[in-house]
Amino acid sequence: MKNAKSVLAFAMAAAMAVTATGCGASGGSSTAAATGEAASADSTGASSSALNVMLETPVQSLDPQVATDGTSFEVIADFTDGLMQMDAAGAAVPACAESYEVSEDGKTYTFHIREDANWSNGDPVTANDFVFGWQRAVDPATASEYSYMLSDIGQVVNAADIIAGTKDVSELGVTAVDDKTLQVQLNVPVSYFLSLMYFPTFYPVNQEFYESCADTFATSPETVLSNGAFTLTSYEPAATAFTLEKNDSYYDADKVQLSGLNYQVIQDSQQALMSYQTGALDITLVNGEQVDQVKDDPAFDSRGAGYLWYISPNMGSVPELANENLRLAMTFALDRESICSDVLKDGSAATFTAVPPQFATGPDGSDFSADQTKYSDVCAYDPDKALSYYETAKQELGVDTFEFDMVVDSDDAPQKVAQVVKEQLETTLPGMTINLVIEPKKQRVEDMQNGNFELGLTRWGPDYADPMTYLSMWTTGNSNNYGLWSNADYDAIIESCTTGDLCTDPEGRWSAMYDAEKIVLDEAVIFPLYTQCNAEMISPNVTGIEFHPVALNRVYKNAVKAG
Repeated sequence: MKNAKSVLAFAMAAAMAVTATGCGASGGSSTAAATGEAASADSTGASSSALNVMLETPVQSLDPQVATDGTSFEVIADFTDGLMQMDAAGAAVPACAESYEVSEDGKTYTFHIREDANWSNGDPVTANDFVFGWQRAVDPATASEYSYMLSDIGQVVNAADIIAGTKDVSELGVTAVDDKTLQVQLNVPVSYFLSLMYFPTFYPVNQEFYESCADTFATSPETVLSNGAFTLTSYEPAATAFTLEKNDSYYDADKVQLSGLNYQVIQDSQQALMSYQTGALDITLVNGEQVDQVKDDPAFDSRGAGYLWYISPNMGSVPELANENLRLAMTFALDRESICSDVLKDGSAATFTAVPPQFATGPDGSDFSADQTKYSDVCAYDPDKALSYYETAKQELGVDTFEFDMVVDSDDAPQKVAQVVKEQLETTLPGMTINLVIEPKKQRVEDMQNGNFELGLTRWGPDYADPMTYLSMWTTGNSNNYGLWSNADYDAIIESCTTGDLCTDPEGRWSAMYDAEKIVLDEAVIFPLYTQCNAEMISPNVTGIEFHPVALNRVYKNAVKAG
């Protein structure tokens, strides 16, 4: 997450004020807070129990079918419910869908939508809202980077053909049987299908409201409808502060104890910690030396966030990086343990697999990536091996020096990590120069997706609890296959695991996914670095925030802020 996953497929934009034209009001204020300060309580004291939350990066989009990053997903989920939502343990439980049935062959899902589910303009939430939202996701005109979630991942009938432009959106295998009954047809059984239903790409959109907004949809409180726990009250694209308030018409409003959410985008970690210490923030991330300062504070907590951070070499556009021995030299030159222990210090774990640990369990209940030495012959810190591969690469390429640009997010932690990566590569591999190119996240992602980079420090968070959320990225033509790598054997394995014989053979599928992962690491398609932990300071008077490594990292519906 983050961006996206054919099989399988989150810069700052220039701040701009958007005027809603001909779009029905959603009940929120049009004023955007862009000062970076938390909203104060109004004369009624309504925001006294509002939660003040720090974000590392700005929201990229509030359109559920367009958004691709974790920050955007979190905020969209604040004000939108899908068919299902996550409980505290991460299991899929009913949300807009009060109940559902699954056919005996596992290929037909019938969802029954709650009678008391309504949009913030008073319209009922209907089955057609889901049909329209899903059709938008696969419509080539939307150009959704997450369209693959319906085709490759969700296996919704005709999704792939619609995305390819060979069928009309009306042929998507999702039908409004009546206003409150939604039927979904799948090509093959998908064991994790219900967990996809809380992912924002599958969220509903009120068609009449959307069409009244024209091209301003999801750019302001007036162009957003809520059917969730909160409503948007201030926001503009690239805002450094924005707010939401409790949705009193939400069907589950009795469970929502917060009066609202006040978000602040603070990219400097020291500034964020100071804001927490002065009481302007209730929850903030900390990293590096800050962790040493606060780790004994009872308010400090560190928990897995699910993100795999890795370096992607552009093999398709940079001839030197197409050399496998050079790539292997670079991955062996990276001291991942020191990055985690000396730079991040937040509990992040050095990772030597293409699928990170602690988010996906197999048929026997074991963690897919528990064994971090499984591919140590091709992915480890070994300076001697790095030099050996380096010498071979230099001979094959006929050059002695290399210079690469590496694009890096403008956030604090990635810059610190990138600086150490630069030092490690240049020290272990004499004659190699790494130039850091610092970009806002949105620009960095666009550059990597467009192939306009040489090396990229990037991350991916799991969208659902299955290894395929990672492995699908490196199939030929996938929009997240930044390095433009292609391997027919790899593609065949992934196809077999998703639409072939193995999709109904859990044990065989699990084994085959290891075969696929081995190919990725054998060819150094990526250089895994670490699995992110979020080290956070959480005010002692705040409880009930739900943290998840999959899809939605933070959920506030059940959070409580004491007076």
